[in-house]
Amino acid sequence: MAQISEDYVSENRSGVGGGISDVYGEDIATLDQLVTPWVTSVASGSTLMRDPRYNKGLAFTDKERDAHYLTGLLPPVILSQDVQEKKMMHNLRQYTVPLHRYVALMDLQERNERLFYKLLIDNVEELLPVVYTPTVGEACQKYGSIFRRPQGLYISLKEKGKILEVLKNWPQRGIQVIVVTDGERILGLGDLGCQGMGIPVGKLSLYTALGGIRPSACLPITIDVGTNNEKLLNDEFYIGLKQKRATGEEYAEFLHEFMCAVKQNYGEKVLVQFEDFANHHAFELLSKYCSSHLVFNDDIQGTASVVLAGLIAAQKVLGKSLADHTFLFLGAGEAGTGIAELIALKISKETGTSIDETRKKIWLVDSKGLIVSSRKESLQHFKQPWAHDHEPVKELLGAVNAIKPTVLIGTSGVGKTFTKEVVEAMATFNETPLILALSNPTSQAECTAEQAYTWTKGRAIFASGSPFAPVEYEGKTFFPGQANNCYIFPGLGLGLIMSGAIRVRDDMLLAASEALASQVTDENFADGLIYPPFTNIRKISANIAACVGAKTYELGLASNLPRPKDLVKMAESCMYSPVYRNFR
Repeated sequence: MAQISEDYVSENRSGVGGGISDVYGEDIATLDQLVTPWVTSVASGSTLMRDPRYNKGLAFTDKERDAHYLTGLLPPVILSQDVQEKKMMHNLRQYTVPLHRYVALMDLQERNERLFYKLLIDNVEELLPVVYTPTVGEACQKYGSIFRRPQGLYISLKEKGKILEVLKNWPQRGIQVIVVTDGERILGLGDLGCQGMGIPVGKLSLYTALGGIRPSACLPITIDVGTNNEKLLNDEFYIGLKQKRATGEEYAEFLHEFMCAVKQNYGEKVLVQFEDFANHHAFELLSKYCSSHLVFNDDIQGTASVVLAGLIAAQKVLGKSLADHTFLFLGAGEAGTGIAELIALKISKETGTSIDETRKKIWLVDSKGLIVSSRKESLQHFKQPWAHDHEPVKELLGAVNAIKPTVLIGTSGVGKTFTKEVVEAMATFNETPLILALSNPTSQAECTAEQAYTWTKGRAIFASGSPFAPVEYEGKTFFPGQANNCYIFPGLGLGLIMSGAIRVRDDMLLAASEALASQVTDENFADGLIYPPFTNIRKISANIAACVGAKTYELGLASNLPRPKDLVKMAESCMYSPVYRNFR
């Protein structure tokens, strides 16, 4: 930095009567000279208001304004948090474009953390579609354009060999949950590269709002290894590396460095949730690290657990057991095979038969048709267990007519694939067909709620991945269920953290499914629902956390000893509260 003369400093005061001189030369430095970003370490005045963890906006009391040098920096009125919430919800409802609501909510999160979470907790059914699917999908597609302030940690190939150093740049130390994506398969939208950050940010906001994990314990991460999306590579506003995706050994080594660095920096008990990785990487990563890290894949395991919960609950309406059903899936990727495997495991435990036998009740259709034994040699490894003896069938309708399933599950990521002919066929040989159109966002759903109810003449039990509005059919109102992973992963994460789990096992996922199914009331069943309403989500999450924690202790994988007597009370006491704190 250029030498500054004492005469210049004494003659150039910024302000009158004791103004602060430009002692660091920031005002006279040229654009190509480096300056030091000096800040105060005391949370007071404008610094306090600009810190989202502590900012309360107009809720600071007169005493707090005096004590923390805020007097004059705010208008004189004092508003309670409830009034602020009412005002913010009023403002949000003025937006007609969902993406505008998303941007407004993200701005609030960056400005006033506690108000953001109070809004989300108190208005979960209204705001969940904004911070999560379907709006988050559009947000990821346009992330480069709406990008204002970085959220989370970006780790790109440029940081290879120094990922541990990058992790140490994150200001919070007590991290308990990491949600990480490489952006290759964002919802049903494909490769969005670095712009997939909207998914980890959204998921972790739900870990806090629905599961009560402290915001400071959550870390969203995007692994940027490039993108194969030509549109993004040619977009001047794209925020990621403009290169083709790394593959093979280069990709594996980079991810291994990341996983080792996470464990070294945050310890054995940090939960790493893999999110929206492409099929070939998702299965490999889960298989590779499940025995050495506390890892969980929401697309494979979370989806499986929430769908199984809905199926368990539906049996109370149908008066059957899972073993009485025949299942047909459209889609044989992460979600489809993950759900199928958990269903097979559940039936195996209920009936005492081998999992190889229970798999024979479950059939999968991929892009080439019904998965049958004659195709086994050409199948990816995760599809091979589902190749059964049958004649090849090319189309879904042909598979439905041949297999005659009682449950039809869509995880294809392709919209409008449950056609009228397919749904009507389900209704011809089932009095009450179970139809689950799970692909996200709403535009990619295999069919709509209205189509499912209309084409089955109101006889279907229907659930989807993204929300649908209630449907009127022949004078009766049907309430579509939502098989949303948000039911499972916040409570599962809380249970793992609360018990100090060191590994995730399938029995924990089964425990979460059973806990969720037990929360569905007779009133819910009367409305045609197989999932409880989101209004009670924190209570639901506490019960799931207790059941997951109990299973963790039972399996000997818990490190927080001794085991608490009342795990539900323990879960509730661990939950983060967004209510404003009073300052000294």
